[in-house]
Amino acid sequence: MDLYSLEVIARIHSDFPGKFGIPRQSGLVDELKAQIIFEPKFRNLDAIRGLEEFSHIWLIWQFSLSLRDNWSATVRPPRLGGNKRIGVFATRSPFRPNALALSSVRLESIKNHPHLGPVLYVSGADLADGTPIFDIKPYLAFTDSHPDAVCGFADRHLQDKLTVHCPEELAIQLPLSDRQALFALLAQDPRPSYQDDPERIYGFPFAGYEIHFTVRGKELTVKSITKQ
Repeated sequence: MDLYSLEVIARIHSDFPGKFGIPRQSGLVDELKAQIIFEPKFRNLDAIRGLEEFSHIWLIWQFSLSLRDNWSATVRPPRLGGNKRIGVFATRSPFRPNALALSSVRLESIKNHPHLGPVLYVSGADLADGTPIFDIKPYLAFTDSHPDAVCGFADRHLQDKLTVHCPEELAIQLPLSDRQALFALLAQDPRPSYQDDPERIYGFPFAGYEIHFTVRGKELTVKSITKQ
């Protein structure tokens, strides 16, 4: 087998220190904000000259929190309840031969930091904090967008949302922008698809807080929000 090496050009800084809670696709939660900081070797303004003219960009990155020594020809996608197996190349599962991922995010702005060089501010990202990025490309609507595309099993439950209930005394602990992002994220139902226990308390870290919640039917109730 031919082997090729990839060099990390940047890393993302997001509100997710771990995998749990991250949206299953990019663009599902526009309220989520993140920054892309280039590795020292690539902190060159010339490398991103003209990028400010684009509204969206593609990120090619690694499932760095899901690396394995082997891979499986079939996986169990969450969209199918986590029980039915389907071919890995018919999914966006992280458990693939090269653990590469592709995300489309909105480019909100570019700022030149005195120590970090050019920093890309993006929204709608589905990457954990510190995820390595191998390449950045502009999104071209005239060729990258296909409104009539057929999405197989992936969009069967796309409109399914949970109603989120959060006591005001808990919600006010979060800055407004983080609060809006959290509620949009919870409405997507971050639980593993094969789990449906109304008595179970789920939890994940987000934006420096630990979030705990329960789900009964289509109702999600936040139980606690505590500073980490």
